[in-house]
Amino acid sequence: MRRNTPRSRVLSTPRRVRHRRAHPGAPPEPPRPDIPPKNQGRTTPSPSALATTRAAAAWFATAVALVLLVLLIILILQNQDVVKLHYLGFTGSVPLGTALFTAAVAGAAVVAIVGVVRLTQLRVTARRVRRLQAEHENKP
Repeated sequence: MRRNTPRSRVLSTPRRVRHRRAHPGAPPEPPRPDIPPKNQGRTTPSPSALATTRAAAAWFATAVALVLLVLLIILILQNQDVVKLHYLGFTGSVPLGTALFTAAVAGAAVVAIVGVVRLTQLRVTARRVRRLQAEHENKP
């Protein structure tokens, strides 16, 4: 790939050049239109930006859960065919939608159990680290 072709110069990002003041007491140079100003602090959100509250997040989660529940009910109602299941020596006949729902709940339960175990591990580790730091700070 050639680097110094006119096309590569057009597509490359411009380099910022730092200009030094003539002497320490000189006033700063006026802003140049080709160089955007540096961000000198926090950016302020636009007036149209809405703040997200816990209540808003809870309502949003409720709406998403409601949509998922409706989709789940549709799945169960459209899959009323009875299927024969074999699991660990048990045999039974259940509607397909019910079998799928049961499998989804079992999968969610496994994920929740693994998540609780991991969070418990992290909490125990954090507590142990805090205790060791406190003991280290209290030693003369």
